[in-house]
Amino acid sequence: SHNVRSQAHAIAIASSLNIPRRRFEMQVLYGMGDKLAKALVDRGYRVRVYCPYGEMLPGMAYLIRRLLENTANSSFLRQNLEERPIEELLAPPVVEDGKNNSAFSIHHSSFPNVADTDYAEAEAREKSKQAFQNVRQQLSKTYLPLINGEYVNTEEFIDSVNPSNFSEVIGKVGQLSVEQAEQAMQAAKAAFQSWRRTPASKRAEIIRKAGDLMERRRAELSAWMVLEVGKPVREADAEVSEAIDFCRYYADEMERLDRGHNYDVPGETNRYHYQPRGIAIVISPWNFPLAIATGMTVAALVTGNCTLLKPAETSSVIAAKLAEILVEAGIPKGVFQYVPGKGSKVGAYFVNHPDTHLIAFTGSQEVGCRIYADAAILQPGQKHLKRVIAEMGGKNAIIVDESADLDQAVVGVVQSAFGYSGQKCSAASRVIVLEPIYDQFVERLVEATRSLNIGETELPSTQVGPVIDANARDRIREYIDKGKAEAEVALSIPVPENGYFVNPTIFTEVSPTATIAQEEIFGPVVAVIRAKDFTDAIAVANSTNYALTGGIYSRTPSHIQKAQEEFEVGNLYINRTITGAIVSRQPFGGFKLSGVGSKAGGPDYLLQFLEPRTVTENIQRQGFAPIEGAD
Repeated sequence: SHNVRSQAHAIAIASSLNIPRRRFEMQVLYGMGDKLAKALVDRGYRVRVYCPYGEMLPGMAYLIRRLLENTANSSFLRQNLEERPIEELLAPPVVEDGKNNSAFSIHHSSFPNVADTDYAEAEAREKSKQAFQNVRQQLSKTYLPLINGEYVNTEEFIDSVNPSNFSEVIGKVGQLSVEQAEQAMQAAKAAFQSWRRTPASKRAEIIRKAGDLMERRRAELSAWMVLEVGKPVREADAEVSEAIDFCRYYADEMERLDRGHNYDVPGETNRYHYQPRGIAIVISPWNFPLAIATGMTVAALVTGNCTLLKPAETSSVIAAKLAEILVEAGIPKGVFQYVPGKGSKVGAYFVNHPDTHLIAFTGSQEVGCRIYADAAILQPGQKHLKRVIAEMGGKNAIIVDESADLDQAVVGVVQSAFGYSGQKCSAASRVIVLEPIYDQFVERLVEATRSLNIGETELPSTQVGPVIDANARDRIREYIDKGKAEAEVALSIPVPENGYFVNPTIFTEVSPTATIAQEEIFGPVVAVIRAKDFTDAIAVANSTNYALTGGIYSRTPSHIQKAQEEFEVGNLYINRTITGAIVSRQPFGGFKLSGVGSKAGGPDYLLQFLEPRTVTENIQRQGFAPIEGAD
């Protein structure tokens, strides 16, 4: 920075944190901050004087940007050269009239998101190491369904294995029978009246306690995810943060909604409030086995619904750990039940049951659409219509235009596309690049992707791990084979053999209508598509059946504005990665065939689990009013 106030602010922060002067660095551009640099050096600070070096075109673009910055009316350097009084230059900035002139008013959320673990600290690394040792001592244990507060034996079991090493069994999970599923439904029915009458503040207290327990067991929960679903350590830790945030945010939201609204007029009271729907079925995915399962489950519970959690078969052990936490937090018997089983049998039974009021699902489009259709059928004895909340994936695109900072764009695309091996509903599977920079971008993307570390996710250095199971591996490989017939392979990275690994693959010269550019692959496969201009790029981005997440890397205001208006996605990210939505800050969800329902982690989400009611009373005098209890 060439602004004395900015440099002084940085110095003040460093001083407050007791950071030695030689442990951080100030930077100024050659020829623009000579006096400032000398003054800083004289005071004992490290100063780097730098200048651009390299090709003519990016160098000139950099020069023009700096000229625009420094000739602006607000520029500190310009004002200094105009010999403005020192007192005026150093005065705090003032917003005229105290008003924010932005098109969007700034609203700072009061919700404090929990911080991720800082693995730069030795203590955090030691905790993680110890957690893995503790978890490994518990491998191959048996996990049973929880019905009406009791763990019940089952006739059938499945092994949940480590996708990084499929010979390692994480746990044996009992599979619910249809008869046991009916017992769980009856237990939920019996518990509902008591739970719905439990004060919202008490329900919120229990859910907050669950979040506190997760925070205490953060390292252990991360280790379970690393081993059961092959998620790299840092991403597993971030998922625990999200689960904790869901508990605390939805508890806060329920207390807000519980206040209701009064719309009174003289002589009449009008009370608008909410009541729970009834029995909720939560069908959670394997790719966010703790965060999404927690979010859907605690949303249903805190709103007063009795809840049955049926997790994906490949992540049933993590769901069992969530069940243990909810029980320890104080959820009453019958109010929450852990019901692992086959989706085609147990899941379908719950969806079609006449006593089911609500289904919260995250998974594939195929299964989600089937649930949506089945839930619409009125079953014998059913006296209500079922509510379906379904998040069903995406075919997410990032647009890179000719004004983009390519350093930033390449890093963002690599993280968005290959994080957790592309197994996020928000992951980037298409990159739409404008013609003038297409070849240059592809060259840099290939080299950046080639540098990724691939291996067992327990290793701290691993950036790309395995996919979830053999079915996923084989299905992704089929898409790669289709891609080879439709486009050019720019990169295919070798992978280990002892695990469900898939080669991270980049395809170039991909047609917007190609199979790999239209269908969700859910793996480490990226299609790079050429666009002739920005309007064409938006049209290509919108050409799929999905509308979940999307991104744009651009420094052109008109392009950014056009993307905000026309890019059909539920979550649009500008000049950053398109994954990693944070509760309350970036409520998450899409439309078209990406799903139905309000955004998770947002102010509308809990409303889906509630029925609104209006109570109107005429309070004008109506003659003699008998006194209650009098003869």
